Amino acid sequence: MIHSTQRLALAAGTAIALAMPTAPFAQNVTEEVPARIERPVSFAQLAETISPSVVNITTTTGVERPADDMLPQVPEGSPFEDFFREFQDRQGPNGPRRGNALGSGFVISPDGYIVTNNHVIQGADEIMIEFYPGGGDDVLEAEIVGTDPNTDLAVLKVEPEGDLDFVDWGPSEDSRVGDWVLAMGNPLGQGFSVSAGIVSAQGRALRGVYDDYIQTDAAINRGNSGGPLFNMDGEVVGVNTAILSPTGGSIGIGFAMSSAVAEDVVDQLIEFGETRRGWLGVRIQNVDDDLVEALGLDDAQGVLVTDVPEGPSAEAGIESGDVILSFDGQPVTDVTELVRVVAGAAVGSEVDVTVFRDGEELTLPVTLARREDAEDEAVPVAAENDGAGPATTEAFGMTVSEIDDGLREAIGLGDDVEGLVVVEADDDGEAFEKGLRRGDLVIEVGQEPVDTVDAFDAQVQAARDAGRRSVLMLVRREGEPRFVALNLE
Repeated sequence: MIHSTQRLALAAGTAIALAMPTAPFAQNVTEEVPARIERPVSFAQLAETISPSVVNITTTTGVERPADDMLPQVPEGSPFEDFFREFQDRQGPNGPRRGNALGSGFVISPDGYIVTNNHVIQGADEIMIEFYPGGGDDVLEAEIVGTDPNTDLAVLKVEPEGDLDFVDWGPSEDSRVGDWVLAMGNPLGQGFSVSAGIVSAQGRALRGVYDDYIQTDAAINRGNSGGPLFNMDGEVVGVNTAILSPTGGSIGIGFAMSSAVAEDVVDQLIEFGETRRGWLGVRIQNVDDDLVEALGLDDAQGVLVTDVPEGPSAEAGIESGDVILSFDGQPVTDVTELVRVVAGAAVGSEVDVTVFRDGEELTLPVTLARREDAEDEAVPVAAENDGAGPATTEAFGMTVSEIDDGLREAIGLGDDVEGLVVVEADDDGEAFEKGLRRGDLVIEVGQEPVDTVDAFDAQVQAARDAGRRSVLMLVRREGEPRFVALNLE
Protein backbone atom coordinates (compact mmCIF):
# COMPACT_ATOMS: atom_id res chain seq x y z
CA MET A 1 0.00 0.00 0.00
CA ILE A 2 1.26 3.49 -0.84
CA HIS A 3 2.30 5.65 2.08
CA SER A 4 2.12 9.43 1.73
CA THR A 5 1.04 12.52 3.56
CA GLN A 6 -2.39 12.14 1.96
CA ARG A 7 -3.66 8.56 1.68
CA LEU A 8 -5.82 7.99 -1.38
CA ALA A 9 -8.63 5.46 -1.64
CA LEU A 10 -8.41 2.74 -4.28
CA ALA A 11 -11.15 2.31 -6.85
CA ALA A 12 -13.82 -0.16 -5.89
CA GLY A 13 -14.34 -3.13 -8.18
CA THR A 14 -17.58 -3.60 -10.06
CA ALA A 15 -19.17 -7.04 -10.11
CA ILE A 16 -20.08 -8.60 -13.43
CA ALA A 17 -21.77 -11.88 -14.21
CA LEU A 18 -19.67 -14.70 -15.63
CA ALA A 19 -21.40 -16.38 -18.55
CA MET A 20 -19.85 -19.33 -20.39
CA PRO A 21 -21.67 -21.49 -22.95
CA THR A 22 -21.47 -25.23 -22.35
CA ALA A 23 -22.18 -28.09 -24.70
CA PRO A 24 -25.11 -30.28 -23.67
CA PHE A 25 -22.98 -33.44 -23.82
CA ALA A 26 -20.12 -32.02 -21.73
CA GLN A 27 -19.74 -31.59 -18.01
CA ASN A 28 -20.47 -28.03 -16.92
CA VAL A 29 -17.01 -26.94 -15.76
CA THR A 30 -18.40 -23.63 -14.49
CA GLU A 31 -20.18 -25.39 -11.64
CA GLU A 32 -16.99 -25.04 -9.57
CA VAL A 33 -16.47 -21.38 -10.58
CA PRO A 34 -17.95 -18.55 -8.47
CA ALA A 35 -21.05 -17.11 -10.11
CA ARG A 36 -19.70 -13.56 -9.98
CA ILE A 37 -16.14 -12.33 -10.39
CA GLU A 38 -14.97 -8.82 -9.57
CA ARG A 39 -12.66 -6.80 -11.78
CA PRO A 40 -11.82 -3.11 -11.79
CA VAL A 41 -13.54 -0.84 -14.26
CA SER A 42 -10.34 1.23 -14.39
CA PHE A 43 -6.82 1.09 -12.97
CA ALA A 44 -6.55 4.89 -12.99
CA GLN A 45 -7.05 5.51 -9.27
CA LEU A 46 -4.68 2.70 -8.31
CA ALA A 47 -2.03 3.94 -10.75
CA GLU A 48 -2.38 7.50 -9.47
CA THR A 49 -2.00 6.31 -5.88
CA ILE A 50 1.14 4.23 -6.30
CA SER A 51 2.97 6.18 -9.03
CA PRO A 52 4.81 8.57 -6.66
CA SER A 53 6.75 5.60 -5.24
CA VAL A 54 8.16 4.59 -8.65
CA VAL A 55 11.43 6.10 -9.91
CA ASN A 56 13.44 6.23 -13.11
CA ILE A 57 17.13 5.35 -12.78
CA THR A 58 19.88 6.71 -15.02
CA THR A 59 23.42 5.41 -14.63
CA THR A 60 26.64 6.79 -16.05
CA THR A 61 29.66 4.61 -16.61
CA GLY A 62 33.14 5.58 -17.71
CA VAL A 63 34.27 3.64 -20.79
CA GLU A 64 37.95 3.67 -21.71
CA ARG A 65 38.67 4.85 -25.23
CA PRO A 66 40.38 2.26 -27.44
CA ALA A 67 44.07 2.57 -28.18
CA ASP A 68 45.12 4.20 -31.46
CA ASP A 69 45.63 0.84 -33.14
CA MET A 70 42.02 -0.08 -32.35
CA LEU A 71 40.52 3.05 -33.97
CA PRO A 72 39.16 2.97 -37.53
CA GLN A 73 41.95 3.13 -40.11
CA VAL A 74 41.38 5.18 -43.27
CA PRO A 75 43.66 5.68 -46.28
CA GLU A 76 45.78 8.83 -46.32
CA GLY A 77 44.01 11.53 -48.27
CA SER A 78 40.61 9.97 -47.72
CA PRO A 79 37.70 12.42 -47.22
CA PHE A 80 37.08 10.67 -43.88
CA GLU A 81 40.61 11.36 -42.61
CA ASP A 82 39.80 14.86 -41.34
CA PHE A 83 36.54 13.63 -39.78
CA PHE A 84 38.20 10.94 -37.67
CA ARG A 85 41.08 13.24 -36.69
CA GLU A 86 38.62 15.91 -35.51
CA PHE A 87 36.60 13.30 -33.61
CA GLN A 88 39.74 12.05 -31.82
CA ASP A 89 40.78 15.58 -30.92
CA ARG A 90 37.40 16.27 -29.29
CA GLN A 91 37.58 13.07 -27.26
CA GLY A 92 41.19 13.55 -26.23
CA PRO A 93 44.00 11.00 -26.61
CA ASN A 94 42.56 7.69 -25.42
CA GLY A 95 40.36 9.60 -22.93
CA PRO A 96 37.27 8.06 -21.37
CA ARG A 97 33.85 8.20 -22.92
CA ARG A 98 30.62 8.18 -20.93
CA GLY A 99 27.97 5.50 -21.30
CA ASN A 100 24.40 5.85 -20.04
CA ALA A 101 21.83 3.23 -19.12
CA LEU A 102 18.22 3.43 -18.03
CA GLY A 103 16.20 1.39 -15.57
CA SER A 104 13.48 1.57 -12.95
CA GLY A 105 13.05 1.21 -9.21
CA PHE A 106 10.72 1.90 -6.31
CA VAL A 107 10.93 3.55 -2.90
CA ILE A 108 10.38 1.32 0.15
CA SER A 109 10.95 3.78 3.00
CA PRO A 110 10.31 7.49 3.68
CA ASP A 111 14.02 8.12 4.27
CA GLY A 112 15.01 7.06 0.75
CA TYR A 113 15.79 3.35 0.36
CA ILE A 114 15.15 2.26 -3.23
CA VAL A 115 14.98 -1.25 -4.74
CA THR A 116 16.08 -2.07 -8.30
CA ASN A 117 17.89 -4.77 -10.26
CA ASN A 118 21.60 -5.38 -9.83
CA HIS A 119 22.11 -5.35 -13.60
CA VAL A 120 20.62 -1.85 -13.79
CA ILE A 121 23.37 -0.28 -11.64
CA GLN A 122 26.24 -2.76 -12.05
CA GLY A 123 29.52 -0.99 -12.83
CA ALA A 124 27.94 2.47 -12.61
CA ASP A 125 30.07 5.47 -11.65
CA GLU A 126 27.05 7.68 -11.05
CA ILE A 127 23.41 6.82 -10.32
CA MET A 128 20.70 9.45 -10.66
CA ILE A 129 17.14 8.94 -9.41
CA GLU A 130 14.31 10.77 -11.16
CA PHE A 131 11.11 10.97 -9.14
CA TYR A 132 7.56 11.00 -10.40
CA PRO A 133 6.51 14.47 -11.57
CA GLY A 134 5.06 16.45 -8.69
CA GLY A 135 6.38 14.02 -6.11
CA GLY A 136 8.71 16.49 -4.38
CA ASP A 137 12.39 16.06 -5.25
CA ASP A 138 12.99 15.98 -8.99
CA VAL A 139 16.39 14.27 -9.30
CA LEU A 140 18.73 12.98 -6.59
CA GLU A 141 22.03 11.13 -6.69
CA ALA A 142 22.00 7.66 -5.14
CA GLU A 143 24.58 5.51 -3.39
CA ILE A 144 24.67 1.73 -3.53
CA VAL A 145 23.76 0.11 -0.21
CA GLY A 146 24.22 -3.49 -1.33
CA THR A 147 23.76 -5.88 -4.24
CA ASP A 148 22.94 -9.55 -4.70
CA PRO A 149 23.84 -10.92 -8.17
CA ASN A 150 22.26 -14.28 -7.29
CA THR A 151 18.77 -12.75 -7.30
CA ASP A 152 19.69 -9.72 -9.45
CA LEU A 153 18.57 -7.32 -6.71
CA ALA A 154 20.12 -4.10 -5.44
CA VAL A 155 19.32 -1.47 -2.82
CA LEU A 156 20.11 2.22 -3.30
CA LYS A 157 19.88 5.18 -0.92
CA VAL A 158 19.10 8.83 -1.57
CA GLU A 159 19.05 11.73 0.89
CA PRO A 160 15.75 13.57 0.41
CA GLU A 161 14.88 16.87 2.04
CA GLY A 162 11.64 15.43 3.40
CA ASP A 163 9.81 12.13 3.61
CA LEU A 164 9.27 10.26 0.35
CA ASP A 165 6.18 8.37 -0.77
CA PHE A 166 6.87 4.65 -0.48
CA VAL A 167 5.17 1.28 -0.91
CA ASP A 168 4.90 -1.91 1.10
CA TRP A 169 5.74 -5.45 0.08
CA GLY A 170 2.79 -7.75 -0.51
CA PRO A 171 2.54 -11.54 -0.11
CA SER A 172 3.43 -12.93 -3.55
CA GLU A 173 2.43 -16.39 -2.37
CA ASP A 174 -1.16 -15.16 -2.17
CA SER A 175 -1.19 -14.09 -5.82
CA ARG A 176 -3.05 -16.64 -7.88
CA VAL A 177 -2.68 -17.43 -11.55
CA GLY A 178 -5.20 -15.14 -13.23
CA ASP A 179 -4.97 -12.30 -10.68
CA TRP A 180 -4.61 -8.75 -12.03
CA VAL A 181 -1.21 -7.05 -11.66
CA LEU A 182 0.27 -3.69 -12.71
CA ALA A 183 3.84 -3.22 -13.96
CA MET A 184 5.34 0.25 -13.65
CA GLY A 185 8.61 1.76 -14.78
CA ASN A 186 10.56 3.44 -17.56
CA PRO A 187 10.23 1.26 -20.68
CA LEU A 188 12.66 2.05 -23.49
CA GLY A 189 13.48 5.36 -21.82
CA GLN A 190 10.00 6.73 -22.49
CA GLY A 191 9.43 7.84 -18.91
CA PHE A 192 6.86 6.77 -16.34
CA SER A 193 4.55 4.12 -17.76
CA VAL A 194 1.92 1.67 -16.50
CA SER A 195 0.88 -1.65 -18.01
CA ALA A 196 -1.73 -4.10 -16.78
CA GLY A 197 -1.90 -7.88 -17.04
CA ILE A 198 -2.42 -11.00 -15.05
CA VAL A 199 -0.27 -13.50 -13.18
CA SER A 200 0.43 -16.08 -15.88
CA ALA A 201 2.38 -18.53 -13.70
CA GLN A 202 4.12 -18.80 -10.34
CA GLY A 203 7.42 -20.29 -9.23
CA ARG A 204 9.29 -19.87 -12.51
CA ALA A 205 13.07 -20.51 -12.50
CA LEU A 206 15.32 -18.86 -15.07
CA ARG A 207 18.97 -19.34 -14.14
CA GLY A 208 19.61 -19.34 -10.40
CA VAL A 209 19.12 -21.60 -7.39
CA TYR A 210 17.11 -18.91 -5.59
CA ASP A 211 14.77 -18.18 -8.49
CA ASP A 212 11.08 -17.71 -7.70
CA TYR A 213 9.71 -15.61 -10.53
CA ILE A 214 6.16 -14.51 -11.17
CA GLN A 215 5.39 -14.76 -14.88
CA THR A 216 3.07 -12.05 -16.19
CA ASP A 217 1.67 -10.85 -19.50
CA ALA A 218 1.77 -7.22 -18.35
CA ALA A 219 3.98 -5.46 -20.89
CA ILE A 220 7.60 -5.34 -19.66
CA ASN A 221 10.33 -3.92 -21.90
CA ARG A 222 13.92 -2.77 -21.64
CA GLY A 223 14.02 -0.03 -19.02
CA ASN A 224 11.33 -1.69 -16.90
CA SER A 225 14.06 -3.66 -15.12
CA GLY A 226 13.96 -3.04 -11.39
CA GLY A 227 10.46 -1.62 -11.42
CA PRO A 228 7.62 -2.93 -9.25
CA LEU A 229 4.87 -5.41 -10.04
CA PHE A 230 1.82 -4.40 -7.99
CA ASN A 231 -1.21 -6.36 -6.86
CA MET A 232 -4.62 -4.71 -6.70
CA ASP A 233 -3.99 -3.58 -3.12
CA GLY A 234 -1.08 -1.42 -4.27
CA GLU A 235 1.49 -3.79 -2.73
CA VAL A 236 4.68 -4.90 -4.45
CA VAL A 237 4.54 -8.63 -5.17
CA GLY A 238 7.47 -8.71 -7.59
CA VAL A 239 10.50 -6.89 -9.00
CA ASN A 240 10.39 -6.79 -12.82
CA THR A 241 13.58 -8.43 -14.01
CA ALA A 242 13.48 -10.17 -17.38
CA ILE A 243 11.47 -10.94 -20.49
CA LEU A 244 11.40 -13.87 -22.87
CA SER A 245 11.44 -12.49 -26.40
CA PRO A 246 12.99 -13.33 -29.77
CA THR A 247 12.87 -9.64 -30.74
CA GLY A 248 13.92 -7.85 -27.54
CA GLY A 249 10.44 -6.37 -27.08
CA SER A 250 7.52 -7.55 -24.99
CA ILE A 251 5.58 -10.52 -26.32
CA GLY A 252 3.64 -11.03 -23.11
CA ILE A 253 6.16 -13.23 -21.26
CA GLY A 254 7.75 -11.23 -18.47
CA PHE A 255 9.26 -12.25 -15.14
CA ALA A 256 9.33 -10.51 -11.77
CA MET A 257 11.30 -11.82 -8.78
CA SER A 258 8.69 -12.64 -6.14
CA SER A 259 8.43 -10.58 -2.99
CA ALA A 260 8.78 -13.86 -1.05
CA VAL A 261 12.45 -13.82 -2.10
CA ALA A 262 13.06 -10.11 -2.70
CA GLU A 263 11.84 -8.78 0.65
CA ASP A 264 14.23 -10.95 2.67
CA VAL A 265 17.19 -10.16 0.38
CA VAL A 266 16.46 -6.42 0.56
CA ASP A 267 16.21 -6.52 4.37
CA GLN A 268 19.63 -8.21 4.56
CA LEU A 269 21.22 -5.74 2.16
CA ILE A 270 19.93 -2.82 4.22
CA GLU A 271 21.02 -4.34 7.53
CA PHE A 272 24.37 -5.85 6.53
CA GLY A 273 25.21 -4.47 3.08
CA GLU A 274 25.37 -8.06 1.86
CA THR A 275 23.36 -11.28 1.98
CA ARG A 276 23.69 -13.77 4.83
CA ARG A 277 21.94 -16.94 3.71
CA GLY A 278 21.51 -20.05 5.76
CA TRP A 279 23.58 -23.09 4.73
CA LEU A 280 22.60 -26.68 5.46
CA GLY A 281 25.74 -28.24 4.01
CA VAL A 282 24.36 -30.98 1.75
CA ARG A 283 24.28 -31.79 -1.94
CA ILE A 284 20.83 -32.87 -3.00
CA GLN A 285 18.69 -34.04 -5.91
CA ASN A 286 14.98 -34.45 -6.51
CA VAL A 287 13.30 -37.77 -5.80
CA ASP A 288 11.75 -39.04 -9.03
CA ASP A 289 9.52 -42.06 -9.62
CA ASP A 290 12.52 -44.24 -10.53
CA LEU A 291 14.03 -43.68 -7.07
CA VAL A 292 10.89 -44.25 -4.99
CA GLU A 293 11.00 -48.05 -4.84
CA ALA A 294 14.78 -48.19 -4.44
CA LEU A 295 14.59 -45.86 -1.46
CA GLY A 296 11.65 -47.65 0.14
CA LEU A 297 9.34 -44.65 -0.09
CA ASP A 298 5.61 -44.78 -0.71
CA ASP A 299 5.73 -41.96 -3.26
CA ALA A 300 8.03 -39.27 -4.68
CA GLN A 301 8.53 -36.88 -1.80
CA GLY A 302 11.31 -34.87 -0.23
CA VAL A 303 14.83 -34.45 -1.62
CA LEU A 304 17.61 -37.00 -1.66
CA VAL A 305 20.97 -36.22 -0.02
CA THR A 306 23.78 -37.21 -2.39
CA ASP A 307 26.75 -35.93 -0.40
CA VAL A 308 27.45 -34.47 3.05
CA PRO A 309 30.68 -32.44 3.10
CA GLU A 310 32.11 -31.13 6.33
CA GLY A 311 29.60 -28.68 7.74
CA PRO A 312 26.32 -28.31 9.67
CA SER A 313 24.59 -31.45 8.35
CA ALA A 314 27.60 -33.67 8.89
CA GLU A 315 27.84 -32.45 12.47
CA ALA A 316 24.13 -33.13 12.98
CA GLY A 317 24.37 -36.69 11.67
CA ILE A 318 22.68 -36.36 8.28
CA GLU A 319 24.03 -38.99 5.87
CA SER A 320 24.27 -39.52 2.14
CA GLY A 321 21.18 -41.46 1.07
CA ASP A 322 18.87 -39.73 3.56
CA VAL A 323 15.69 -38.23 2.15
CA ILE A 324 14.91 -34.82 3.66
CA LEU A 325 11.15 -34.70 4.24
CA SER A 326 10.81 -31.43 6.16
CA PHE A 327 12.85 -28.43 7.23
CA ASP A 328 11.91 -26.49 10.36
CA GLY A 329 8.47 -28.08 10.29
CA GLN A 330 7.83 -27.18 6.64
CA PRO A 331 7.35 -30.10 4.19
CA VAL A 332 9.95 -30.23 1.43
CA THR A 333 8.75 -31.01 -2.09
CA ASP A 334 11.78 -30.34 -4.30
CA VAL A 335 15.34 -29.03 -4.42
CA THR A 336 14.37 -25.47 -5.35
CA GLU A 337 12.02 -25.15 -2.40
CA LEU A 338 14.55 -26.51 0.10
CA VAL A 339 17.32 -24.22 -1.15
CA ARG A 340 14.99 -21.23 -0.87
CA VAL A 341 13.72 -21.93 2.65
CA VAL A 342 17.21 -22.72 3.95
CA ALA A 343 18.58 -19.52 2.41
CA GLY A 344 15.85 -17.55 4.15
CA ALA A 345 16.60 -19.04 7.57
CA ALA A 346 18.77 -17.13 10.04
CA VAL A 347 22.46 -17.97 10.12
CA GLY A 348 23.30 -19.62 13.45
CA SER A 349 19.73 -20.72 14.14
CA GLU A 350 18.94 -24.31 15.11
CA VAL A 351 16.27 -26.00 13.00
CA ASP A 352 14.77 -29.48 13.02
CA VAL A 353 15.35 -31.49 9.85
CA THR A 354 13.28 -34.65 9.38
CA VAL A 355 14.87 -37.36 7.21
CA PHE A 356 13.81 -40.78 5.98
CA ARG A 357 16.50 -43.43 6.54
CA ASP A 358 16.25 -47.23 6.37
CA GLY A 359 12.46 -47.15 6.50
CA GLU A 360 12.25 -44.80 9.47
CA GLU A 361 11.84 -41.06 10.01
CA LEU A 362 14.44 -39.27 12.12
CA THR A 363 14.38 -35.66 13.30
CA LEU A 364 17.82 -34.10 13.67
CA PRO A 365 18.60 -30.58 14.99
CA VAL A 366 20.94 -28.69 12.65
CA THR A 367 22.67 -25.37 13.41
CA LEU A 368 22.84 -23.45 10.13
CA ALA A 369 26.05 -21.88 8.90
CA ARG A 370 26.42 -19.03 6.39
CA ARG A 371 26.33 -20.10 2.77
CA GLU A 372 28.57 -17.26 1.57
CA ASP A 373 31.32 -18.48 3.91
CA ALA A 374 31.05 -22.11 2.89
CA GLU A 375 33.71 -23.56 0.65
CA ASP A 376 32.60 -25.84 -2.14
CA GLU A 377 34.55 -29.06 -1.77
CA ALA A 378 34.88 -31.17 -4.88
CA VAL A 379 36.62 -34.44 -5.61
CA PRO A 380 38.90 -34.10 -8.66
CA VAL A 381 37.50 -36.67 -11.05
CA ALA A 382 38.15 -36.68 -14.78
CA ALA A 383 35.41 -37.48 -17.26
CA GLU A 384 37.28 -39.79 -19.62
CA ASN A 385 39.46 -42.88 -19.30
CA ASP A 386 41.10 -45.37 -21.62
CA GLY A 387 39.17 -48.41 -20.39
CA ALA A 388 42.15 -49.89 -18.52
CA GLY A 389 41.61 -51.69 -15.24
CA PRO A 390 42.50 -54.87 -13.42
CA ALA A 391 39.05 -56.39 -12.88
CA THR A 392 35.71 -55.57 -14.47
CA THR A 393 32.09 -56.63 -14.37
CA GLU A 394 29.13 -55.94 -16.63
CA ALA A 395 25.60 -54.99 -15.62
CA PHE A 396 22.81 -52.72 -16.85
CA GLY A 397 24.53 -52.25 -20.21
CA MET A 398 27.73 -50.87 -18.70
CA THR A 399 31.16 -52.15 -17.69
CA VAL A 400 32.67 -51.03 -14.39
CA SER A 401 36.31 -51.42 -13.41
CA GLU A 402 38.26 -51.51 -10.19
CA ILE A 403 40.79 -48.70 -9.77
CA ASP A 404 44.50 -49.51 -9.87
CA ASP A 405 47.46 -47.14 -9.88
CA GLY A 406 47.60 -47.03 -13.68
CA LEU A 407 43.93 -46.13 -14.04
CA ARG A 408 44.16 -43.65 -11.19
CA GLU A 409 47.03 -41.86 -12.93
CA ALA A 410 45.48 -42.10 -16.40
CA ILE A 411 42.27 -40.27 -15.49
CA GLY A 412 43.65 -38.06 -12.73
CA LEU A 413 41.99 -39.58 -9.67
CA GLY A 414 43.20 -38.49 -6.25
CA ASP A 415 44.76 -41.05 -3.95
CA ASP A 416 41.76 -40.87 -1.62
CA VAL A 417 39.15 -41.56 -4.33
CA GLU A 418 37.48 -44.94 -3.97
CA GLY A 419 34.84 -46.76 -5.97
CA LEU A 420 34.55 -48.23 -9.43
CA VAL A 421 34.99 -46.52 -12.79
CA VAL A 422 32.49 -46.86 -15.63
CA VAL A 423 34.71 -47.78 -18.58
CA GLU A 424 31.93 -48.55 -21.09
CA ALA A 425 28.26 -47.62 -21.36
CA ASP A 426 26.29 -49.03 -24.29
CA ASP A 427 24.16 -46.48 -26.10
CA ASP A 428 21.12 -48.76 -25.91
CA GLY A 429 21.69 -49.87 -22.31
CA GLU A 430 19.70 -48.80 -19.27
CA ALA A 431 22.72 -47.24 -17.56
CA PHE A 432 23.26 -44.95 -20.56
CA GLU A 433 19.55 -44.14 -20.63
CA LYS A 434 19.72 -43.09 -16.96
CA GLY A 435 22.64 -40.77 -17.71
CA LEU A 436 25.74 -42.82 -16.80
CA ARG A 437 28.79 -42.23 -19.01
CA ARG A 438 32.40 -43.37 -19.35
CA GLY A 439 34.50 -41.89 -16.55
CA ASP A 440 31.69 -41.80 -13.98
CA LEU A 441 32.53 -43.19 -10.55
CA VAL A 442 30.20 -45.67 -8.86
CA ILE A 443 30.62 -45.00 -5.14
CA GLU A 444 27.74 -46.96 -3.61
CA VAL A 445 25.39 -49.74 -4.64
CA GLY A 446 22.35 -50.40 -2.48
CA GLN A 447 23.59 -47.60 -0.20
CA GLU A 448 26.72 -49.58 0.62
CA PRO A 449 30.24 -48.47 -0.45
CA VAL A 450 31.81 -50.53 -3.24
CA ASP A 451 35.40 -50.56 -4.43
CA THR A 452 35.63 -54.09 -5.89
CA VAL A 453 33.64 -55.77 -8.64
CA ASP A 454 32.77 -58.57 -6.20
CA ALA A 455 31.17 -56.05 -3.83
CA PHE A 456 29.31 -54.50 -6.77
CA ASP A 457 27.92 -57.85 -7.92
CA ALA A 458 27.04 -58.86 -4.35
CA GLN A 459 24.98 -55.71 -3.75
CA VAL A 460 23.12 -56.11 -7.04
CA GLN A 461 22.33 -59.73 -6.18
CA ALA A 462 21.28 -58.77 -2.63
CA ALA A 463 18.76 -56.33 -4.07
CA ARG A 464 17.37 -59.08 -6.31
CA ASP A 465 17.19 -61.54 -3.41
CA ALA A 466 15.28 -58.95 -1.39
CA GLY A 467 12.66 -58.77 -4.13
CA ARG A 468 13.47 -55.21 -5.14
CA ARG A 469 12.58 -54.05 -8.64
CA SER A 470 15.51 -51.60 -8.75
CA VAL A 471 18.86 -50.96 -7.13
CA LEU A 472 20.12 -47.56 -6.00
CA MET A 473 23.59 -46.41 -7.07
CA LEU A 474 25.52 -43.32 -6.00
CA VAL A 475 27.68 -42.00 -8.82
CA ARG A 476 30.02 -39.03 -9.18
CA ARG A 477 30.94 -37.00 -12.22
CA GLU A 478 33.56 -34.25 -11.90
CA GLY A 479 33.02 -34.25 -8.15
CA GLU A 480 29.23 -33.91 -8.28
CA PRO A 481 27.29 -36.83 -6.74
CA ARG A 482 23.82 -38.06 -7.67
CA PHE A 483 21.72 -41.17 -7.11
CA VAL A 484 20.50 -43.34 -9.97
CA ALA A 485 17.95 -46.19 -9.73
CA LEU A 486 18.57 -49.04 -12.22
CA ASN A 487 15.90 -51.65 -12.94
CA LEU A 488 16.54 -55.25 -11.90
CA GLU A 489 13.63 -56.73 -13.88
